[in-house]
Amino acid sequence: MSESVAVSAVRVAVVQFDPQVGTHNIQTNLQNGLDLAREAAMNGANLIVLPELANTGYLFANRRDAFNHAEAVPEGPSTQAWIDFAAQHQVYLVAGLAEQDAMQLFDTAVLLGQGGFIGKYRKAHLWNKEKLWFTPGDLGFPVFETPIGRIGLLICWDIWFPEVPRLLSQQGADIICSLNNWVWTPPPLFDDAGKCMASYLTMTAAHVNNVFIAAADRIGKEQDARYLGCSLIAGTNGWPIGAVAPADEQIILYADVDLSTARSAPIWNTLNDLQRDRRTDIYDGMLGYCHHPRLPR
Repeated sequence: MSESVAVSAVRVAVVQFDPQVGTHNIQTNLQNGLDLAREAAMNGANLIVLPELANTGYLFANRRDAFNHAEAVPEGPSTQAWIDFAAQHQVYLVAGLAEQDAMQLFDTAVLLGQGGFIGKYRKAHLWNKEKLWFTPGDLGFPVFETPIGRIGLLICWDIWFPEVPRLLSQQGADIICSLNNWVWTPPPLFDDAGKCMASYLTMTAAHVNNVFIAAADRIGKEQDARYLGCSLIAGTNGWPIGAVAPADEQIILYADVDLSTARSAPIWNTLNDLQRDRRTDIYDGMLGYCHHPRLPR
């Protein structure tokens, strides 16, 4: 009698669209995101990822303007709408917003499920003018246990810091949901395959950590800022599952994955294993890290 194998089959969807800044746009942005998430749910997705600041747009005029766009978590109207959606459609939903906590603002990602609010992550690494609006995140890099698997969250500029996906994967994340507003930077912006640098950083992080990464970016233009698109879902081997999204198209990407495969050590030959070969005895001490026990995969 053959031994049964645990399977965590999930249809992941990343939503790429164009939320515009402006308090008068918040309800429209929220509804557009929900409409696209509903389409994804109707197509069988049970983990849906929206971009960073999906309800507000990105380029605030100043700190007061950022406060005018912000809301409490989970009591605020956008989070409550996302909670209602997740419960109605029996899905897990990840979305980004500006969070107000007393006199502090955070660039926050929330995770909602069938039972309501699961948790949040506050962006640790702030990009450019975000430093004028937001306080750096103070919640560390949490991983949330759910019936479909362990879910980690990161936001945009975080992917440039390899410690972030490494810490999430070392805590046992099966999938990392990456919420983004990747902005245009000095060229070249794209290679001949149409991928931007953030695409490759996402793929590399998935590859070296043996973890799925679902990266939802935005498109469009605000003031003098333009956005890169290039949303993707990377497999544990790093390669995109299906297409990388174009730079300027509203689109939903899907991937059918077995999240339990992220818990299998990537042994590429009889002598090398990425996790086993890590020399924490040397470099953790040199970097000032404390030993962090890795959850069993």
